Amino acid sequence: CMNYMFPASYAWGNFSVLAVGIWAIVQRDSLDAIMMFLTGLLLTVLTDIIHVSVFYPPNNNLTDAKRFSIGMAIFSLLLKPVSCYLVYRMYRERGGE
Repeated sequence: CMNYMFPASYAWGNFSVLAVGIWAIVQRDSLDAIMMFLTGLLLTVLTDIIHVSVFYPPNNNLTDAKRFSIGMAIFSLLLKPVSCYLVYRMYRERGGE
């Protein structure tokens, strides 16, 4: 989001999942909140793959800021399966099946 390389849908998707994640942490007794967070994380994995593959710039236009932005987007994408696993464990601890 730092370099405006991705469209606004990338930022809106990730920040809205972050907001749902905060809601899921605050309401410890809600299974709906944690399930929405898990669904949002899984959905953003798919949309992040699409955003990175479609909007990756050509090699001759890579500045340091663009390289850093795309690196952080890929790093975030690599951490999302770990986050999904931890959220799923939290869902199971709260009584989900």
